Amino acid sequence: MATSVCIKARAAALWAGLLGLASSCVTPYVPEVPAVAQNSLVVNGFINSQGTTSIQLTRSLDLTSTKAPVAEGKATVAIQAQGGQRFALTESPVGTYTSASLNLNPALTYKLSITTAGGKSYETDYLPVKTTPAIDKVYWRYENDGIQIYVNTHDANRNTTYYRWKYQETWQFTSAFESFYQYNPVTQLIEPRTDDIYHCWGNSISTTITQTNTTRLSQDVVQDFPLVLLPANSEKLRIRYSILVQQYAQTKEEYDYWETLKKNSENLGTINDPLPSQITGNIHCISNPDEPVLGFVGIHSVSEQRIFIDRNDLPQPKDFVFKTGYEDCVLIVEDRCPRRGKPLPPGVTQTFNTPALLMTDVSRTTPGTYLTDCSYYGAFAECVDCRLRGTKVKPSFWR
Repeated sequence: MATSVCIKARAAALWAGLLGLASSCVTPYVPEVPAVAQNSLVVNGFINSQGTTSIQLTRSLDLTSTKAPVAEGKATVAIQAQGGQRFALTESPVGTYTSASLNLNPALTYKLSITTAGGKSYETDYLPVKTTPAIDKVYWRYENDGIQIYVNTHDANRNTTYYRWKYQETWQFTSAFESFYQYNPVTQLIEPRTDDIYHCWGNSISTTITQTNTTRLSQDVVQDFPLVLLPANSEKLRIRYSILVQQYAQTKEEYDYWETLKKNSENLGTINDPLPSQITGNIHCISNPDEPVLGFVGIHSVSEQRIFIDRNDLPQPKDFVFKTGYEDCVLIVEDRCPRRGKPLPPGVTQTFNTPALLMTDVSRTTPGTYLTDCSYYGAFAECVDCRLRGTKVKPSFWR
């Protein structure tokens, strides 16, 4: 028995030593980045052939930098038709360049040209115009303990093949506690609240690269392509949710660019993931072709479709508990009430005479009313004011 224990102990010590050796071999790797690449021009956007084009120009940063990218202002940006018309873009805000609404001829080719304030010129080659087919359907199913949103589309002429999607999410929500009253520090009185800080809308945009191709199919048809999976208890589904799906037709070169970028940015971190590869865009410096420029500018139209999902549309029971983001919120209670005609007790004024705490109600036995036996209720502002997490402005498309 003692021999067995000794062997096990030695084996454990051996494994511990091997693990320690393995961990000691892992050292942080900081790649050397050429100085010119640390301040490269970054071009973000596409040429909208049937609408407004928006191009953002910034400068790349060192890998260790925590600063926001520096906008490239005062540049001259234009869309040029081969042998034809030139469309200038105007700057607003700094680093963002926008065109008027355009209707480009799909039979022509166009390029984007950029001249910086420092006099350097950049441009794409002349590019074809891709016409994006309409989205057939955006829909959802309840599966895998969540709401899976799908998209269907097709191109009967088989001119698309390479598809990419972005989306914008909007959802209605409420704060943890509704505020019926507010403390006025000037008059030192409790007054009815006239503005609604309980009902709000949240927004988010897609941050992943979502695309597919139909090269291996006999028809240019995308069927049941998964876009978004929402957990069944997502706060976005608690009242009402909407998603606007935007579809883009791409060239093979643009598709390959985004696919490489996806592999480099989203699929790294495990031993089985692909190794990072060089990303080559389609913008080049005219005076120095070896200068790295980041970004890929395609030319295509955009197809959109919006759907809504109401709480009543979902299969969950009525007492189903959704996440709210306010799970840690608690009410603060002040039980000291003033006598008739007397000012508020010092404890009450001290509690609510700060923007960090907001009053919600007086005597919650009858919300929204004054009673003789009163208590003052409040909570931290982030639990009461929904504007800290969204906007109280109802979206124009909300119905």
